[in-house]
Amino acid sequence: MRCIVVDVGGTTLRTACWDADVQALSGVRRVPVRGTGGLDTEDVVGVQRSVVEQLVEEIELVRGSAEGLGAVAVGVAFAGPVTGAGTVTGAPTVWGGGGPALPLAELLRERTGMPVTVVNDTTAAAWRYADPGGPAFCLFTVSSGISNKIYVGDDVLVDAGGHGGELGHLLCDPAPDAPRCDCGGRGHLGALASGRGMLAAARRAARAEPGAFAVSRLAELCAGTATPPQPDDITNRQLARAAHEGDPFAVAVVRTGLAHLATAVSSVFLAAGIRRYVFVGGFALAVGERFLDVLAEELLRVGCFGLTAPEIRDMLVLGAPDDDHCLIGMGRLLGKRHQASEAPLLTK
Repeated sequence: MRCIVVDVGGTTLRTACWDADVQALSGVRRVPVRGTGGLDTEDVVGVQRSVVEQLVEEIELVRGSAEGLGAVAVGVAFAGPVTGAGTVTGAPTVWGGGGPALPLAELLRERTGMPVTVVNDTTAAAWRYADPGGPAFCLFTVSSGISNKIYVGDDVLVDAGGHGGELGHLLCDPAPDAPRCDCGGRGHLGALASGRGMLAAARRAARAEPGAFAVSRLAELCAGTATPPQPDDITNRQLARAAHEGDPFAVAVVRTGLAHLATAVSSVFLAAGIRRYVFVGGFALAVGERFLDVLAEELLRVGCFGLTAPEIRDMLVLGAPDDDHCLIGMGRLLGKRHQASEAPLLTK
């Protein structure tokens, strides 16, 4: 079976063709998504319309390519909560807070004439790492925002309304002036521990401690943009690289976010006993193993009742070092559903 797979993120829209027979992607294409980058807009419906138009254009491009010939279905992984019917009920990182629910699957079926499945992007990504009959795990995406999904019993835990796996909106800082989340709330985990959240924290720290920033590796990486480098010159790429290299200033900033992420991970462990956590997303993967090391230290601080320090560190792993998680996972999910639809009925 061949299908068209799409990943709509807060920054980038990715498309590809998935061949279920060989379990491989081909013709991967990446373009900026026509969203607001998480900023609010008075014309949410207009942005939604623009995103739908872009999706139709990109799907037709794949469909008309050599790789897309013979595609029988479309699968869209979308950055936001999605109902079982394929309706997007919110997309803070794509068009900011607010706006009506978007019946995306229905709209794309009408426009393309193809069967269309739409699921949350982290739900799709979880299927890349799913092992039928294997142990349960929790997947976290740490990128423009933060989301999570739990895989257990050969399924991802999401209800028909799309609820579940939105720890990025867990309230971590109740202060009225806490950092603002893309959804419009304040003090949410995503506002504090996502790539965007930690970038904002790095800039605040650079303003508050100009001396420490000036002698940091992070400032050195920013030196090409201004002399001396200014806090607003810091980028996510530079922050992640400096933390990856062990720069004390950058690591301290990342730790402030991971302290909150540790609380979320600890809550999942304490509530459900999940012993495996997979981290994907551009920011987490760019920081690399140091991301997990610092997170493990913070988990030990907040506590995972009954676990030792080595056991805590062993349950944290990075996903594959690419940005194809949603595309591959979406393809595998479509393949699984296709097989289930063709399975013969068992009779007594």
